[in-house]
Amino acid sequence: MRASQNSPKEAGWSKSSLSEGAGDCVEVTLVPGVALRDSKRPERPPLEFTASEWNAFLDGVKLGEFEISRLGGHPAG
Repeated sequence: MRASQNSPKEAGWSKSSLSEGAGDCVEVTLVPGVALRDSKRPERPPLEFTASEWNAFLDGVKLGEFEISRLGGHPAG
């Protein structure tokens, strides 16, 4: 993962259909690999991942590796 020095500003950014327009979400786009940015701060450089890094992250999400309880935290609220 690295912060992009060359923001793919013209890229077609996508956000989850589950975000429901709340504005608190991330957006992704395909570059060579995948770029990820905060939708509230699109002017900031996105983080870029290789395809292998992105796929490893998605696999971890599917396996529940990032559940708050597994990370030792407590849900906000």
